[in-house]
Amino acid sequence: MPDWLAPDLIASAPGRVNLIGEHVDYNQGLVLPFAINDRTQARIRRRSDQVVRIRSLQRPNEIVTTSVKDISPDSAGDWERYVLGVIWALEITDGLDIEIDGRVPLGAGLSSSAALECAVAIGLNELLHLGHSRKELALLAQRAENDFVGMPCGIMDQAVSMLAESGSALLLDCRDLSTKLIPFDVAASGLELLIIDTQVHHELVDGGYASRRKACESAAKKLGVLSLRDVTIEELDRSSEILSVEEFKRAHHVVTEIARVQLAIAALRSNDFVTFGSLINQTHNSLRDDFEVSCAELDCAVENALANGALGARMVGGGFGGSAIALAPQSHIAKIQSEINKSFIAAGYKAPRFFTSLPSAGASVTK
Repeated sequence: MPDWLAPDLIASAPGRVNLIGEHVDYNQGLVLPFAINDRTQARIRRRSDQVVRIRSLQRPNEIVTTSVKDISPDSAGDWERYVLGVIWALEITDGLDIEIDGRVPLGAGLSSSAALECAVAIGLNELLHLGHSRKELALLAQRAENDFVGMPCGIMDQAVSMLAESGSALLLDCRDLSTKLIPFDVAASGLELLIIDTQVHHELVDGGYASRRKACESAAKKLGVLSLRDVTIEELDRSSEILSVEEFKRAHHVVTEIARVQLAIAALRSNDFVTFGSLINQTHNSLRDDFEVSCAELDCAVENALANGALGARMVGGGFGGSAIALAPQSHIAKIQSEINKSFIAAGYKAPRFFTSLPSAGASVTK
């Protein structure tokens, strides 16, 4: 179909790795992600009718065709719902051809969904002269995932996909969306950040993620605060009797994690990667024990990385599978990969994938 080969513009947006600050974005906390090299591309062309056609280069023989008037959260569908959700959130009334080339690993906890949403959002904003700022587009992409797809995610993934800059991590305050760039140049210190995809592909549009968000919101309500961002660990400990065991554990992770983010920023600004590594170790333990979103494969990857020279390692993303990261001397990376691979084989797990990434730029458009 040659008509797919002539887009009006091409937009792209990256996936992300969150260094620290997991499951705190929907608690209005602080997060420290960076955009990875892997990007999703959207080739978009305006039509003269109200037909919307969507296809993926990863599924070239499957074409989704609908009318823009029929797009609603009640629509059935698969991955294309992330695209339709953005069209819906942006209140588009034009017909469109949208071709997707998704290069962010699916199900790996690297936010392939936000990359898809943000590539489409920034492309449509440019093509149709909508005039939204990048922060507004991030919020609209989040709305698409929350209210159209039905995944109650926080703002972190869409924000970093839109706002990231090359060479730095992005300190994002999820309460007011203010940002600061935090230099993250591990190579200058002889270190490398290894990303370990366990290939346990998670699906967060089920009850696991939503139930944890609900427990956090319930705890905040019982504690009389807008969000767990407003609670200190001392206040939480004093109020433990009014919370259920589950609410206390979930809140304990969030409150301590927000404190760890602040300590991590100070460590990175002084190039203290030993302290930073210790902090991400604490994050993994908290996600495993208090938030209960790790799994055997993630724990295996983290334990083997630490046993073979990593300064710190932890699961990243929503959990229940996906990826882990390990910060280690460059001279140890090959051994860490080998030992993790051997341990996965011995345990009967699917072979993991390994890759590295430097902090990259956010969403962009090419005419």
